[in-house]
Amino acid sequence: MDDALREEARDVLRAARHLLGELADEADGFGPRPAGAGEAAPAPAPEARSAAEAPPAAASAAPLQTDLLGATPGFAEATTLEEVRSELGECTRCRLHEGRTRIVFGVGNPDADLMFVGEGPGEQEDLQGIPFVGRAGELLTRMIERGLGIARDDVYIANVVKCRPPGNRTPLADEVSACRPFLDGQIAAVRPRVIVALGKPAASLLLGRDIAITRVRGTWHDYRGTPVMPTFHPAFVLRQYTEQNRRLVWEDLKAALERSRT
Repeated sequence: MDDALREEARDVLRAARHLLGELADEADGFGPRPAGAGEAAPAPAPEARSAAEAPPAAASAAPLQTDLLGATPGFAEATTLEEVRSELGECTRCRLHEGRTRIVFGVGNPDADLMFVGEGPGEQEDLQGIPFVGRAGELLTRMIERGLGIARDDVYIANVVKCRPPGNRTPLADEVSACRPFLDGQIAAVRPRVIVALGKPAASLLLGRDIAITRVRGTWHDYRGTPVMPTFHPAFVLRQYTEQNRRLVWEDLKAALERSRT
């Protein structure tokens, strides 16, 4: 199988896992939705992941995501991005360091009014050490520059975890917990007026509970005094490239930009 076919097969598998996860989220009385209603970062149950994607012990022993959402930040409000990066160092606090090429810290304006938070690095991000530079990153850049009319360098972009999870799987709860203080440090250093949470993992972390992105996107929330706008991850928009999904994300980003300027 050539590389293109292999990557296409991976995309199909990820989309299928994502749909199963979203249907499980909706099983409490809202009923199933049409195929394509979901979010960017698949969050399959541990038993649905292959052994190659997650170490069996980690997948079975990891606590629930919501058990770790209230972790205490380790940085004061007066911190700087340089101080946060220095404290992170060549991090070995969780298993993700074992397979990384580079730490993917964050990029953009350290005084940005608008901050974007994604899930974790992908292949190109891991190789380059910069968040959102793969296909999803190219789409995010177009959303920011062509859609909102501002330079990508004028916003700040980071991820929940700073090292690439194997096979681009969803980060496990203990991995999120280990990296959480550094995201909090970045938020404290940048002090954005608005945070855009891209996809379910980022939104769940910032909202303090496990959420279905299809229910909360487009609605305002709060993270320690900073307004949060959850929306679909660009990777989901690429997989489900419909006029409706593009319109919904555009509306979310436009609302976030307007609020960041007030």
